[in-house]
Amino acid sequence: MKLRELGQTGIPISPLGLGTVKFGRDQQVKYPWKFKIPDDQAVRELLSLSRELGINLLDTAPAYGNSEERLGQLLSNRQQWVIVSKVGETFENGQSHFDFSAAATRTTIENSLRKLKTDYLDVVLVHSDGNDQRLIEQEDALETLMKLKQEGLIRAVGLSTKTTDGGLWTVEHTDLVMATRNTSDHTDDPVLDRALQLNKGVVIKKGLQSGHADSQAGGAGIDEAIRYVFSHPAVSCLIAGTINPEHLKENAQLVAQLTD
Repeated sequence: MKLRELGQTGIPISPLGLGTVKFGRDQQVKYPWKFKIPDDQAVRELLSLSRELGINLLDTAPAYGNSEERLGQLLSNRQQWVIVSKVGETFENGQSHFDFSAAATRTTIENSLRKLKTDYLDVVLVHSDGNDQRLIEQEDALETLMKLKQEGLIRAVGLSTKTTDGGLWTVEHTDLVMATRNTSDHTDDPVLDRALQLNKGVVIKKGLQSGHADSQAGGAGIDEAIRYVFSHPAVSCLIAGTINPEHLKENAQLVAQLTD
């Protein structure tokens, strides 16, 4: 799997990233089947397999339970990985809580650095609560992340968006956007079109519809879903949150075929 640059950030990433929600959270998730959070040995094996397959990007967040903390304990070589985390949302006692203030943003980054046992984060995204425009116009999270980038704690900043307008603003004003694209949802395509024009990074979430693409007969849905995601030339990376080694191999092989 060949690495490619994430927009203009200078960060080389694999076109497939490993999502780590299932490393730390099994409540209030939208997957079609129940799953068991893997133990430490299983996570180590998944991380090792990911590196063997050429995957170097890990997507985590404070909202993913203790995912960050587990990665900090189990990653054997920080320098081999591009770590994407987020600010704005935490998950406690079975509920999401949002805080986009400057103080909360800085505290979140300090906590993430401590949990991940690192002195920098490659990418930090604001975890939108659905009101992108208010986040952009009235909250302090993005401005605070830009300051933290200047301080050397973050390499690239963006927004995990919920609206097309929010995505369009993000590609104009930040380093990258996390947008949605799948066979059932292409409303963010204008965002991808603009990102392509500006050479901005695009990380795709929900490309496999939170696992629902796999519910089609014979697994053909996954193949079709991945091909659809990468049919847009703006796509830098697809995040897939599997904890099944065979699924990980299959996803990586197809992404490699499409992008090498």
